Amino acid sequence: MNAVTPLLEVRDVVKAFPKGDGASLLVLDKVNLTVREGEIVGLLGRSGSGKSSLLRLIAGLSRPTSGEVSYLGQAVDGPAEGVSMVFQSFALFPWLTVFENVALGLEAQRLAPEEIRRRSLAAIDLIGLDGFESAYPRELSGGMRQRVGFARALVVHPNILLMDEPFSALDVLTAETLRTDFIDLWGAGQMPIKGVILVTHNIEEAVQMCDRILVFSTNPGRVVTEIPVTIPQPRDRLDPAFRELVERIYVEMTSKRVQTATEIAARGSVEKPAVANLDVILSNHVSTNLISGLVEAVAASPYNGRADLPVIASDLMMEIDELFPVVEALQLLRFADLEGGDLNLTADGMAFASAEVDERKRVFAKHLLMYVPLAAHVRRVLDERASHVAPRSRFLDELEDHMTPEAAEQTLRTIVSWGRYGEVFAYDDQHMSFSLENPT
Repeated sequence: MNAVTPLLEVRDVVKAFPKGDGASLLVLDKVNLTVREGEIVGLLGRSGSGKSSLLRLIAGLSRPTSGEVSYLGQAVDGPAEGVSMVFQSFALFPWLTVFENVALGLEAQRLAPEEIRRRSLAAIDLIGLDGFESAYPRELSGGMRQRVGFARALVVHPNILLMDEPFSALDVLTAETLRTDFIDLWGAGQMPIKGVILVTHNIEEAVQMCDRILVFSTNPGRVVTEIPVTIPQPRDRLDPAFRELVERIYVEMTSKRVQTATEIAARGSVEKPAVANLDVILSNHVSTNLISGLVEAVAASPYNGRADLPVIASDLMMEIDELFPVVEALQLLRFADLEGGDLNLTADGMAFASAEVDERKRVFAKHLLMYVPLAAHVRRVLDERASHVAPRSRFLDELEDHMTPEAAEQTLRTIVSWGRYGEVFAYDDQHMSFSLENPT
């Protein structure tokens, strides 16, 4: 292979899935990616950003709607030999031993039994499971099962290893150990691979492991920025350069979604509610307990109303898929704003944090009706009807004109929960209807 030829190229890839109404759901939009020998490239984004869909395209398990994926200069039109994948869920066969799980890929290549045994044992030894060859998955811890997954992927000596959130199902300490072991083996040149693509939603994991990080937006997935990581290995999480890069990525990942939240909130309840784009915020259901909890945490010492997102994420042990939706809900409700990666409580947010339960509910109801157009719309419809009752389908149909059925369901679920908490309206799940049974 020519030294300048990329291992992999993704050019202007678009992926859309058909919907039941004849329309299509755009998952990836004009994605470009290059992987060269010796690189670990990170794909960083929240759930719904199309990262795993992109991995399937690269592996040849799916085809793009448009654009091209090429491996070693050849278009990928099916499963690509020389590309292996490690999954989040281990994906081991429970009826096979460690050795048999690892050997499976080599058996499919019809290698000689002696070669299968030699390479399988070498892969098992490499990932630190020597002595467990005859064990079954049920006998292993989660970390050990994932090591088997790595061995199974590496035993076929792939050029590219695709890793789909391989540490996310593990506890914190086990995940850290596996990451460190992987980086050590990679840095020592002991792995039979030439390039790695890591899908993750853990910012610190991406900074710790990757040479380049592609940050994806959500709905649809687009590469919004590419960030080189030049910090030498091994990387120290307490290194100021490490913390600065983590902070930069937090800013990159929040800026676009914060703008969307601001635009939605700015509409208020003056216009007929614009439900388009509400799925960006509300389809990630956030309970009022989480809203109250984060407000209280930021209002308290040592933050005193202003918290650096990476710091509070670490303190509360929340990943971006957990933290960002709550942050966006606070901004939508005008309880907080974001500036340069810092979460700042507004005066109303601080008042909410210190209020008693009944006063909190009144403050929440006021902000819900002022700044969440869909909630104001539901309340207005109920006010205008003589019966003060409206079927759920009335609002669900309206939402589905602008978003997927799944997003519409989640968005309405959020509105029901928030409306109940603020006592803005009631909802009867048995009859699937809204009412003013307990109006404010």
